[in-house]
Amino acid sequence: MPATIAASIFQVGRNALQRSVMTSAGPWGATLVRFLFGLPFSLLFAAVAFMVVPDARPVFGGAFWLSATAGAASQVLATAALLVAMHRSGFAVGTALQQSSLPLAAMVGLVVYHDRLSGVAWLGVVITSIGLAILTWPPKLTRTPHAFSGAVFGLLSGLFFGFSLNAFRHSALAMEPGHPVFAAIVSVCVVQAMQAAVLTLILLVRDPAALRAVLRDWRSSLGAGLCGACASSGWFVALALSPAAPVRALGVIEAPIAAFAGHRLFRETLHLKQMLAGLAVIGGIVMTSLW
Repeated sequence: MPATIAASIFQVGRNALQRSVMTSAGPWGATLVRFLFGLPFSLLFAAVAFMVVPDARPVFGGAFWLSATAGAASQVLATAALLVAMHRSGFAVGTALQQSSLPLAAMVGLVVYHDRLSGVAWLGVVITSIGLAILTWPPKLTRTPHAFSGAVFGLLSGLFFGFSLNAFRHSALAMEPGHPVFAAIVSVCVVQAMQAAVLTLILLVRDPAALRAVLRDWRSSLGAGLCGACASSGWFVALALSPAAPVRALGVIEAPIAAFAGHRLFRETLHLKQMLAGLAVIGGIVMTSLW
């Protein structure tokens, strides 16, 4: 629970910094910021993990690479879709729509990885999902240009995040099940290295102007990278210790934090119905966390 809460806070900070970079670098350039500038911090965290747990024996076998690669690709797509959603529907609404990864993570975990949740936890998933639907629909969307397409991108981000959460959980378990926190931190490093290398090469060939914009705005990019590395480490540690659905449920705490940040940084407002729906979300979080 502490790892998930910390990850949610850092994720809001990273999203806000990425959104500021998106104006000049576009969605793919802003997506690269998360991985390229987060990699040095992830390498540092991994070095500390190796020193603290010298008896760990990481296994980089086929199961690890399959889950890590699938999760890395899904997370890249999810991040780009989320940035577009925040740009079109607003910071708070885009972030809340991303929380659709909760029911999707539960479904993927059940069907693909055979994770088991209690009946109370599944009821919590349903309640949280309903609360999120009310929280984000439709007052803000009807008055925002391109808001419908923003909502679609927000739901797409939830789909990809739901898949990546489960993939990352099982990549860490495949690497070193005896030391889940160590495995989570090292997995972050490996995944971010893959993401940074592939996305940098793509932008170098397809959109060098976006790559130059990212490097030019290195101060904001470095802050986003630090927040991203801390957020990813928190998510991976939580996922190494628990199935994806309870982690994602508690991670919904990101929505009210994003609402506050959206109001202070971007002058965005939420409506009474959306704020009241947060009570249902909180109740669902508690139920799902009791898996």
